[in-house]
Amino acid sequence: MIKIGWMFGLALLAVKAQAQQAYSEGVVVYNVIVNTGNNEAKAADLLDGATQKIWFKGVNTRTELTSILGKTITLHDSKAGNAVVMNEYGDQKILIRMTKENYQDRNSKYAGIQYEFLPDTKKILGYNCKLAIAKMKDGSTFRVYYTPEIAFQNKDYGVQFQNLPGFPLEYESELGKMKVTYIADKVSFDPVAAALYDVPKSGYREMTYEQVKNARSKN
Repeated sequence: MIKIGWMFGLALLAVKAQAQQAYSEGVVVYNVIVNTGNNEAKAADLLDGATQKIWFKGVNTRTELTSILGKTITLHDSKAGNAVVMNEYGDQKILIRMTKENYQDRNSKYAGIQYEFLPDTKKILGYNCKLAIAKMKDGSTFRVYYTPEIAFQNKDYGVQFQNLPGFPLEYESELGKMKVTYIADKVSFDPVAAALYDVPKSGYREMTYEQVKNARSKN
């Protein structure tokens, strides 16, 4: 009986492993929905139709947030920890190189994030998703619908999702003073070209992370 039970347990683990797809390469496309009050309607209009695309390839990610205002591209190597951010808005094209420490500082608000898992469920793109409420150290919260049917290979791609037991297909965030919701519109497992992670050698004005941070603190 013990042997039969042990074999049954292994069979269940095998079924679970087959049902959960490991996500090591591909692209996820999110539609960006802006949630604002009436006094922020004009700002919301500028982000109408915005999208976020994230290309995954091993330890590397390329994130592009695109709206009618322009584009922000982030290249991140989760193994080394460093990143490069490229802002393309109008005639301004700025490139910021970030060390591992810079990247951690930029995302420090997510340090120590905790999740409360709730029984609510929904389907997104055919995936079964569960609801989690993320709680940050400053007391703020945001909602995430994640699917346990997809498993990250690169667990460090997004600091806010490191302890999430699945892949986020809908989540809330803040963009400036606005609260936005990212809803997955496409999940692809197609191969990703390595050239997407090349850093441009020209065409951008370079600034340090400290320069950008100081400029923002003065505004």
